[in-house]
Formats: sequence, structure tokens, C-alpha cells
Amino acid sequence: MKLLAANRLADGEAVWLGPDGQWVEDISAAEVARDADSADRLERIGHEAFLRNEVVDLELIEVEIVNGQVRPARLRERIRAAGPSIHPGLGKQARKSAFTLI
Repeated sequence: MKLLAANRLADGEAVWLGPDGQWVEDISAAEVARDADSADRLERIGHEAFLRNEVVDLELIEVEIVNGQVRPARLRERIRAAGPSIHPGLGKQARKSAFTLI
């Protein structure tokens, strides 16, 4: 299973492509591609957003579902989903659900 990750160009925020084609800040709201055709579709939508200067650093990332929650397979992506690791009371990591990703 895969998600399309990127950084929003306007503010650098880590975002994921949602099921409606919108970029979401919460990884649990991202569209999960369960096969190669779905992953290709996510990449096409992401490339169009890149050409419109909405996002940069597009990447399909591996995820798994753990206890009903989307969890990135790589630690790097878990940290991106939880937010900057500078202070637990700021950013995404201040949200309780972000801690379950790591």
C-alpha cells in the first residue's frame, strides 16, 4: 500500500494526497493506493499539482495499516507525519494522534 507524499510549496508543510485530489496535512486523511494502477493515478495527480506549483518533492511512500491507523513503513516518513521533532508541544506532534506514528 502506498500514499503520495509531498511538501506544499507555499509553506513547506508535509502533505499527502487525499481521496478528493486535495492535499491534506493529516496522513490519516490520505488516499491509500492498494495496487499499481491506483499508485500510478496518484502520481499523475501529484505531477499535475507539481506543474501548477502547488507541491514539491513528490514521493510514493510505503504504508501499512496498524490498529486501523495509517503508518508509514520508514521512520523518516513517520517523523514527517508527526511533525518537526523540535518540541513536543508544537506543530503536528502536539496532536495526540501524531505520537502513535513513531
